[in-house]
Amino acid sequence: MRLRPDLDLLPSYAASTTPVGAARLASNEVDATPPPAVLAAVERAIADVNRYPDFGANHVRERLAHRLGVTTGQVAVGCGSVSLCQQLVQICCRPGDEVVFAWRSFEAYPIVTRIVGASPKPVPLDADWSHDLGALAAAVTPSTRLVFLCSPNNPTGGTIGATELSKFLASVPEHVLVVLDEAYREFVTDPTAPDGVDVARTTPNVVALRTFSKAYRLAGLRLGYCVAAEPIVTALNKVQIPYSVNTVAQAAAVASLDASGPLLRRCAEIVIERDRVRAELAKLGFATPRSQANFLWLPLGTRTAGFATHCLRNRVVVRSFDGEGVRVTVGASADNDAFLAAARTFT
Repeated sequence: MRLRPDLDLLPSYAASTTPVGAARLASNEVDATPPPAVLAAVERAIADVNRYPDFGANHVRERLAHRLGVTTGQVAVGCGSVSLCQQLVQICCRPGDEVVFAWRSFEAYPIVTRIVGASPKPVPLDADWSHDLGALAAAVTPSTRLVFLCSPNNPTGGTIGATELSKFLASVPEHVLVVLDEAYREFVTDPTAPDGVDVARTTPNVVALRTFSKAYRLAGLRLGYCVAAEPIVTALNKVQIPYSVNTVAQAAAVASLDASGPLLRRCAEIVIERDRVRAELAKLGFATPRSQANFLWLPLGTRTAGFATHCLRNRVVVRSFDGEGVRVTVGASADNDAFLAAARTFT
């Protein structure tokens, strides 16, 4: 049996595990379950799982297009936004092509790049743990086919400003696809942050990528979407795994759009908790960058592993990036208080 030898270069995606009863603050999930109307839609959809789903997820795409002010032909859906990340690399890249992204950022970027056989080109974040757009622009070469911009950035939480983004786009060749990954868009309160959908609507080489996994509480059903020019959406549909967006996910997504009011109110509550937890961490001496997502970043360097282990001993699970820092999800108040209690006793 002959397998691709370059698969040995693929880093593993690290999924967290949570002991029973521990505060689950590692995966950026929203702590609340979906609203009753969404759960009811899920229950109804289960009765049809003996049938294949709508291949084009047309109902979901129509509802998203109406809400976002674009055509259905400008909306693509996938099995989570990470699936769309891989499809975007597939439609742009061949072996030898480059994909540029900030680092540290979403850990799937180098994985999906290498799966396609392209070369990842990470660019260090700046001193504030934000995207260094000047350095990213300088990293674009004739071999570059795609740039990922994660805003808010996972795991550090910072956003890219509208003015910065405009300057960056003006410096990037039009044939290079720029993917604005906005998985945490619903938690953003910074008025200078651009709306990726608005940018994608008017800029042919920009894709705005979003998800139902975070604010819409459907992480277990896996449905992401993007807004892009119609030729890009057509290409994405060509490389999509058939029926990858299942019947239950489609029904839940439509019901979630109908129930967006209470879902977004919970996002606003999480923002308040985010700022409270950050303020408490500051009192404890932790230098935590300002976040626009539903998580906070603690740049602990060599103390990272020790802090994560200490949290686990205190029944709190956080996401550790060894030697760099810890990402902690902002969850229910009680879970956040459990995390802060652990942080107070860390030495």
